[in-house]
Order: sequence, then C-alpha cells, then structure tokens
Amino acid sequence: MMQEEEIAQNPVISHAMENYLKAIYQLSTASNKVSTSQLAKRMECTPASVTNMLQKLASLRLVEYTRYHGVRLTPAGKKVALEVVRHHRLLELYLADVLGFSWDKVHAEAEQLEHVISEELEARIDEALGFPTRDPHGDPIPTKEGTISGEILGSLWDASAGDQVMVKRVSDRSPEVLRYLASIEIYPEVELEVLGRGPINGPLHVNVGGRKHSLSKELAAQIFVAVR
Repeated sequence: MMQEEEIAQNPVISHAMENYLKAIYQLSTASNKVSTSQLAKRMECTPASVTNMLQKLASLRLVEYTRYHGVRLTPAGKKVALEVVRHHRLLELYLADVLGFSWDKVHAEAEQLEHVISEELEARIDEALGFPTRDPHGDPIPTKEGTISGEILGSLWDASAGDQVMVKRVSDRSPEVLRYLASIEIYPEVELEVLGRGPINGPLHVNVGGRKHSLSKELAAQIFVAVR
C-alpha cells in the first residue's frame, strides 16, 4: 500500500485539489475542523461541489472527511498545502521586491503561478530573496521542509486605548483594503499607538507616524499586531 507521502506527490493531484487543500489549511488555523459551508464560501461554489471534491481528496488520503462532521487535513494533505502556500508567498515577495508589483496586486498573480513553478525555480527565488521568512503582507513563509511559524497575534480591533503595537501581518484578501492601508502607511513592522474608539462599535482611532486615522471594525480586524 502506498504511503501518504507518496500519494501526496502523485501527479493526479490537480490545481483545483491543491486550492482546496490550501483553503482547508488556511481555514483550519482557527478551528480543528473545517465545515463544508466554510469551504463553499471560501471557494465560491456550492456545498454539493465541495462535498464531491472532499470525497476525491479523502480517496487519496489527503483529508479525513465525514459528511456533516467537517474535514481536516492528513499529514500528506498538510504537506501539499504548505508547499503551495510556500510557492505563493515566495512568489508574492519576488513580485513585490524584484519586479516592483504593488502589494495589492501580488496575491492575484501568485494565485496563478503557485501551481506551475518547478522546485528548481522555487529554490532560486528563495536564494535570490535571501531566504526570507515573511511575505509582503507579513504572512510566514513555510520552510522547504514543511514547517511554519506558529506565532499567535491579536487583531488591531482588540487592542486597548494607550497600547503601543507593532503591525505584524495584514489580510491579503482585499486589494482595496491593501491600497487604503498603503495610503495611510500601515504595513508590517510599522508601529501604531491606539488612541481609543468611538461608542457602539465606533471607529478605532490610531496614531501612525504622528498622523491620526480612524479605522472601522471591519478594517481593524484585518490588521494583526503584537503589543509592544
């Protein structure tokens, strides 16, 4: 019988399967299992389509799936997911640092390229960038061996008035959000001071380099920080 590691390298794994494995990995950081409805929302498809794909992944022993009880990655599935994530984040950094793409455009480009780069190209990009550990949005880059930083961060929205915080990561899912954050100079490794917030889920007021800005709950929740 084939080992899980051998199955994970089998060429029957399509780009669509890789996208599902990556999505399961990303969604499972908040909980042990991922529901079909969560995946359907992330993948923008019907629950029936998700169920069909999960059954295929389970047959390859890349996931553990029981209908109505959610899905989790097997070790082989996690290995595939982390390899795709590594490709994606290295590509984002290469596009930004070497080719001059703005950070709101690199995600979409990397989504297209992450499935097709060779291991040699991955290694050369890694070396050319100086073996980086973070992508342009602050997300950790998995190592070639399949390990990844497990740093736990709180969102800016949860910070308290008077906190001095360091931005460590921002969500890369909305180009519009990234463009706005760039316009007010909020990037990873930028320090902020939390001034307070308005009443009844009012905006969060922050000091960024001597300038005051007000951030909605939706926006502040996409910024992840470490308290200084």
